[in-house]
Amino acid sequence: MTFVQRDTLPSGDDRRPHAVVIGAGYGGLAAAIRLGARGYRVTVLERLDAAGGRGYVFRQDGFTFDAGPTIITAPFLFEELWELCGRKMSDDIDLRLMDPFYQVRFDDGRVFNYRGGRDRVREEIARFSPKDLDGYDRFLKASEGVYKVGFEKLSSMPFSSVTDMLKVAPAMIRHRSYLSVVQFTERYLSDEALRIVFNFHPLLIGGNPYSVTSVYSLISYLEQRWGVHFAMGGTGSLVKGLVGLIEGQGNQIRYKSGVRRILVENGRAVGVRLESGEEIAADIVISNADSATTYNTLLADETRFRWTDSRIEQTTSSMSLFVWYFGTKRRYDDVAHHTILLGPRYRGLLHDIFDKKVLAEDFSLYLYRPTATDPSMAPAGCDSFYVLSPVPNLQGDTDWASAAEPYRQRIAAYLSRTVLPDLEANVVSSRMTTPLDFRDRLQSFRGAAFGPQPILLQSAWFRPNNRSEDIDRLYLVGAGTHPGAGMPGVLSSAQVIDRLVPDANALV
Repeated sequence: MTFVQRDTLPSGDDRRPHAVVIGAGYGGLAAAIRLGARGYRVTVLERLDAAGGRGYVFRQDGFTFDAGPTIITAPFLFEELWELCGRKMSDDIDLRLMDPFYQVRFDDGRVFNYRGGRDRVREEIARFSPKDLDGYDRFLKASEGVYKVGFEKLSSMPFSSVTDMLKVAPAMIRHRSYLSVVQFTERYLSDEALRIVFNFHPLLIGGNPYSVTSVYSLISYLEQRWGVHFAMGGTGSLVKGLVGLIEGQGNQIRYKSGVRRILVENGRAVGVRLESGEEIAADIVISNADSATTYNTLLADETRFRWTDSRIEQTTSSMSLFVWYFGTKRRYDDVAHHTILLGPRYRGLLHDIFDKKVLAEDFSLYLYRPTATDPSMAPAGCDSFYVLSPVPNLQGDTDWASAAEPYRQRIAAYLSRTVLPDLEANVVSSRMTTPLDFRDRLQSFRGAAFGPQPILLQSAWFRPNNRSEDIDRLYLVGAGTHPGAGMPGVLSSAQVIDRLVPDANALV
């Protein structure tokens, strides 16, 4: 076992305070950049062989498969990270605006092209339900109001005490945050298909639209305000760019360096112990690991008071995901970059996934075809895809070791008879991710893909706080803390950290 003394300086005369970041997901990378800009020496520790976390990239058979996430809705959050390093994001990243943002395909074959621009959205609404045009205008105005409070004011605000929560309660009540996203949508739209178009978004961050707080109705305005983008080269190009910023600050990322324990002395985080036994001293520790894993695995029991095992067991976790990555030896040029394929049931399917936790016979899918925009992600004349199905987390009793392949075959057959003709005969590369991978590879509690579900009593102060309630100088970023999952959420969690960590000069 190798031990590093607390006064060891690995960079010669570099006497900047040392921050250790556990995990190189988007939240951890963004936090590392912000800490570097604040004057910290930063070491990012990553279990896997490359950065990205849930944004990892798989490459096989000449295909590039983004593991996800794939939808960029707040590019300014990335641009700010480049600006902190004195650089321009556009010099490194080629962002392309999607048109349409998504195609939403209903089980009866109808298609809603969800585009940017109020007038273009109204054109689509008129094809479905002209009587809902005025309702959409009122819905978008209400979504803007929630955005201005829930995103512009609260997403980067620390919620370190119940007092912080009470301060914002009047504004949240005014914008009806006590409603679910579905209830919020139903106030403005009467057509059931249109309601689904404007309330499915919480599924992209792990929430059930029938139970998550209507704060997440802000996503509709967020998309219209900033657009839906794609980074050429795939989301892996964003990860590569963030890694370059960290290294450009003179800081480092260590791969295949899993953390076994956060070291605590006198109630303060003082470093970490790796799975190899090596200990690394730190002035502050930032965990981008799953919040439940941070508390119930990386910290000793005697150091925890609020987030004990029993408290964590009481949390309501998000759903998980089944993802099939596949490459085809032909192109499907009539398939959009982003397609939502809705099954025959909506509420009943969500009830199966979130409440009953059973794997249903039917499904709704998100089909991602990056080669619609960037052909370089597949060999010439080929397409790269993934198809994602929301599924129960591991609190259900599905045996994924035996269920995965039959489920993949059902999805493949469905795609073949709908949007990807003769798919099974054209697949030349294939891999799958199941809830077991989220549990074992990404160390996510219950195999949940997005941490605690964003219901009202698991939002803001009620989530594991960005500044640990139990351990001094331990901070959390990522999907499991405030403000929540999705790229805007995890990048905003790093903004919160920026407001909480002590000035580097105070620790010298």
